[in-house]
Amino acid sequence: MKQRYYLYRRRGTFYVQDSRTGKQQSLETKDRNTALRLLEIKRQTAADPAYHQFILKSCLTAQDPLLSRRTWQTVMEQMQTHGKESTKKRCARAMRSKAFNQLRGIKLIETSAEDFLTILNGGKVSVAHYLKRLHNLALGLGWLAFPVLAPRLWPKPRYRLKRGITLAEHQRILAAEKHPERNLYYQLLWEIGASQSDAALLSTENIDWPTNTLSYSRMKTGEQARLTISRNLARILNELPTAGPLFLKLSQIGDNARSAEFYRRCKLLGIEGVSLHSYRYAWAERAKTCGYPERFAQEALGHNSKAVHRAYAKKAQVVIPALDDFEERMPPAAIAGGRLNAVVVRTTTLQTHAVAPPG
Repeated sequence: MKQRYYLYRRRGTFYVQDSRTGKQQSLETKDRNTALRLLEIKRQTAADPAYHQFILKSCLTAQDPLLSRRTWQTVMEQMQTHGKESTKKRCARAMRSKAFNQLRGIKLIETSAEDFLTILNGGKVSVAHYLKRLHNLALGLGWLAFPVLAPRLWPKPRYRLKRGITLAEHQRILAAEKHPERNLYYQLLWEIGASQSDAALLSTENIDWPTNTLSYSRMKTGEQARLTISRNLARILNELPTAGPLFLKLSQIGDNARSAEFYRRCKLLGIEGVSLHSYRYAWAERAKTCGYPERFAQEALGHNSKAVHRAYAKKAQVVIPALDDFEERMPPAAIAGGRLNAVVVRTTTLQTHAVAPPG
């Protein structure tokens, strides 16, 4: 049988040439015995791909004895130890997904691209997100010798469209919600745009009436939020308890329970496409519509990135005010001077073109 790889020497260094493709590769050795051993490995790998995997396992096991036995379940358990407590809970919940069942027992060193593609083709956006995080964590820890999927082969995420809750929808929910605590809770979300957990855990200690401010620490980032208490917000706070938690029952249940109750309320009213998080989108859209300074809106919602904040406010219906309205607010002398200067510049330009020689 014709051999695929041939050995030759050039300037003392040994090379191999692929008879099918014509590709030449240096073996980076001048010792003939070493070159012959490398040539035999390449020939056996071409004849039996499993032999290459055996050689790879042997080399990696010498470096890390657990590498050949480590499964994806180990990576899943490791991921649940990273980040804040809320992040750990989200990861633990995501790792219980049935989509990962077929991957749990597979050894990292025996994982193929088909194993990942099977999950990606049948999974949701969240499944693809956490699978990529698992893959990158295994690479970062050195548990994978090389990527299972190249970066360009990962599917682009297609997120579900998100929007802010409208004023009409908010008013319908308030009219139908007879539970006093939940009713005030939804009103508070509309006024401050806080996350549902941050709002539910507020207490009277967060209110400073002498300075007329509401302050709280964000659960997600740990940063401090400090808001001026408006007239509407003051009215809501005055209807809430004067000591202890502002929402006694809502603070004792989880975010899933609060979301489920809001979902049931919207479903009964025929309102679709919104969640408790939609109040944050609505706050960003309202701020952009009325011309509220973007830096204040970012600080209110806790967005460190302008791109993230603008994504929240991108559906705001902004009506550009008339320029005349702004000019009327300026001193008459400034307006006249501005128009006069514009006329002079335009006249000078026309005169210059008029006296310029042709060609």
